[in-house]
Amino acid sequence: MSNVQALSRAETAAPKRRPDRRKLADNVTGWSFAGPATVIILGFSLIPMAWALMLSFTDSDLMTPGRNVGLDNYRALFQDPVFYQALRNTGLLVVLYIPASLIAGLLVAVLLNRKVRGIGFYRACFLVPYIASATSAGLLMGYIFDRDFGLMNGLFVKLGLPVQGLLSSPSQAMFVLTLIFFWTRFGFSVVIYLAAIQEISKEVLEAAAIDGASRWATFWHIIVPSVRSMTIFLGVWGLIDALQFFDLIVTTTKGGPANSTVTIVYYVWQLAFSFFTAGYGAAVAYVLFAGTLLLIIAGLLVARRRGAMR
Repeated sequence: MSNVQALSRAETAAPKRRPDRRKLADNVTGWSFAGPATVIILGFSLIPMAWALMLSFTDSDLMTPGRNVGLDNYRALFQDPVFYQALRNTGLLVVLYIPASLIAGLLVAVLLNRKVRGIGFYRACFLVPYIASATSAGLLMGYIFDRDFGLMNGLFVKLGLPVQGLLSSPSQAMFVLTLIFFWTRFGFSVVIYLAAIQEISKEVLEAAAIDGASRWATFWHIIVPSVRSMTIFLGVWGLIDALQFFDLIVTTTKGGPANSTVTIVYYVWQLAFSFFTAGYGAAVAYVLFAGTLLLIIAGLLVARRRGAMR
């Protein structure tokens, strides 16, 4: 009787080991694919973030170890006029760029969602500025908006208008840069909106047309609600994009004139690699990170509440 019981126990125990071995094999296989990506993320994202956090509590210049200064770098932010200027410039960029890119992107996507000759060429024209390198776009726009030899002022002269400072004017430079940034980035909004519009059921659009709905009514009551999720996504994407605005500044104004185009990210780069105050620059970078995170969370919560209310 004891032999029969032992056999039955062995039979019941055997199937339990096989799933464990299979699970182990699945884990090994999964990590063999995910492992390299995990190492890259840890190596190029999380570890530098942790290092920058520790750096923000020192007065390091990236050449010497630096000493611990506690929260002095964060306290200095409240007395730094350039930091406040960078905040204002970045805020102006966000306020101007995000609504413009969403509205223009949706309108252009509606226009491009038509079967006309050469529609592929027109779609490509809006996408090319987005996929072009920021360096080439910055150099091109720097020439177009140059105060002395630019094409824009040449056009103003032919129209009998006064010559403008444009990128050389402290009062105009940030607006011109926002326009350039919009031109290089809103093609992404067009592509996303166009894909979302093409997913709308044709039966719904045809039913609206049969019921006598105007183009505006179709746009406002069918298209806009149907792409609401994409609008939220593009809003968050545009916010991150605007807060990271850097490359066009390097190739056009370099933060001038008189710090009128300095943004937060450009100021971090200046502090770390031009002024060699990397500890203070890391503190500014973490303030940017915290602010961006809070804005994104707040935006998503507002969007979710509005969605729930509707």
